[in-house]
Amino acid sequence: MAVLTESGLIQIRRHLHEIPELALQEKETHDYLLEVIKGFNSEFLTVKVPEELPTAILVLIKGSNPQRTIGYRTDIDALPVEEKTDLPFSSKHPGVMHACGHDIHMSVALGLLSYFSENQPKDNMLFFFQPAEESESGGKKAYERGIFQGKFKPDEFYGLHDNPELPAGTIGCREGTLFAGTTEVNIDLVGKGGHAAFPQNANDTVVAAASLIMQIQTVISRSIDPIQSGVITLGKVRAGTIRNVIAGQTRIEGTIRGLTQKMILQIDQRLRDLCEGIARSYNMKVNLELNQGGYWPVENNPELTKNFINYMKNNPEVDFVETKPKMTGEDFGFLLAKFPGTMFWLGAGDPNSQLHSATLNPDEKSIMRGVNAIKGFLIDRMGN
Repeated sequence: MAVLTESGLIQIRRHLHEIPELALQEKETHDYLLEVIKGFNSEFLTVKVPEELPTAILVLIKGSNPQRTIGYRTDIDALPVEEKTDLPFSSKHPGVMHACGHDIHMSVALGLLSYFSENQPKDNMLFFFQPAEESESGGKKAYERGIFQGKFKPDEFYGLHDNPELPAGTIGCREGTLFAGTTEVNIDLVGKGGHAAFPQNANDTVVAAASLIMQIQTVISRSIDPIQSGVITLGKVRAGTIRNVIAGQTRIEGTIRGLTQKMILQIDQRLRDLCEGIARSYNMKVNLELNQGGYWPVENNPELTKNFINYMKNNPEVDFVETKPKMTGEDFGFLLAKFPGTMFWLGAGDPNSQLHSATLNPDEKSIMRGVNAIKGFLIDRMGN
């Protein structure tokens, strides 16, 4: 197979869009990706399907004079969203859709892999087709299960996320944090239920929960540097069964977002302190569960990111914008905590929709424009 053309990449993208699959269930997607990859020039390629993460794919390209191994990651899973685009290549899997644009991500990665399979790079290159970005922390699983070992260990890592707010093909990036880190919060308060007419014989968890919720709202305003940014949202509270019975149990569920891992850990500790205080004040058990998963902040490496931005700014064929951080999460942050690297935006040109929307319809011109911009950067990087 020659280097994939724009029309070829669009056809690949449309087929991938038709077969979305949820985290760790990406078998059809995985098999199709392998089919495409096996059509590339294999002279410099080593393809590995790790037993530890069987829907993942690693592709190593041997460099002509390698000084490093440059990693490039794309995610391959989809979301539990019923598609409402009415496209002729809409999802064939009911209730599942590439509503986050991972079909675009995969197509760009295949375009890059196609080019470098025909044009041997100077450095080694590692392409990582990663399952389970949307849930199940696929990047963290890959690292902890040891798939980045030996020749499959990158010295630096790059990856993109499509952005429907930016014009098709625009590259967006920033030094520092691109995506916030997240922590899932579950709080269970256990007191003693009883009749509403005899509150002295019960221990009301609803009252304690109300006090805790109000205190938690002070964490961002009084415990976090106002120059920084953080969010705590408690989106679900469940207690009681009927109006005249005091609830002996209450559950609170929410999320924390922060721009640095240090900030998230600071917020986590304040929640522990407040829960311990409520437990003592109301004489009940308060069980706090904090689940960071693999969604650490996406903190771009200063030196590599400055180099990336300088290249994109000075390339007359690239439209570059410096972007602000987003409070959404992305599990590439975990890998960037282990390997230096950079994440960036690729404009998808769909301003009337948003990520995770049932109507997301990226402009397919973004695919080849993304391939060309990233290809140029990688060639330039290998020359330095």
